[in-house]
Amino acid sequence: MQSTANIQLNNKIKWAYSGLVIIIIWFSLVLQFSLSIPVFLNKGRTLAGALVELFSYFTILTNLLVVIGLTTFLLTPKGRLTLFFNRPVVLTAMAVYITIVGLIYNLILRNIWNPEGLFKLADELLHVVNPLLFIIYWLAFVPKEELKYRHTWPWLWYPAIYFVYALIRGALSGFYPYPFLDVSKSGYAQVFLNALILLPAMWCMCALFVFIGRQAGKRSN
Repeated sequence: MQSTANIQLNNKIKWAYSGLVIIIIWFSLVLQFSLSIPVFLNKGRTLAGALVELFSYFTILTNLLVVIGLTTFLLTPKGRLTLFFNRPVVLTAMAVYITIVGLIYNLILRNIWNPEGLFKLADELLHVVNPLLFIIYWLAFVPKEELKYRHTWPWLWYPAIYFVYALIRGALSGFYPYPFLDVSKSGYAQVFLNALILLPAMWCMCALFVFIGRQAGKRSN
């Protein structure tokens, strides 16, 4: 068992690291929005339309989910929202989602466009740095003894709901945030085939995090 001094030290390290991650993620989101909104406005889009389009990206939504969860820990340690986000099952799901952000971008999307300057900085933060920072947070500070493989199935609701939203919004507006969701170019058959490939891969990622968590839990006992 850890001594009181060690627990206090670990809590201080957790709070300090959480603060660092929060600052970096909020910075990357603010940077992305501040760079992208003027571009949309110059193309004749309204501010509301620009915001809706930005919030249609899985990357933006997931980074926002992670940073809101971490921010609640520091601002309202005993709040209801904190109690929800502080559950190991929820934190692990968030770790899975942000890992998926990094993997899909770096394996599938990285070569599609070549951002420069501050756009590249925002891009790397959102898709590389932030996922790595939160994975480290999960490995170092999240209790994992409670994780079960049955938890993996509910975790798929988030990407599944996002998939449905992206298709509905795309059908209404003609905008699809990612090429593998673009029905206008690939057709529904190909897009649903892409989903049939991605969702099982996401489940395997969920199961991998549970496996890693259970092994880490065994070593800590």
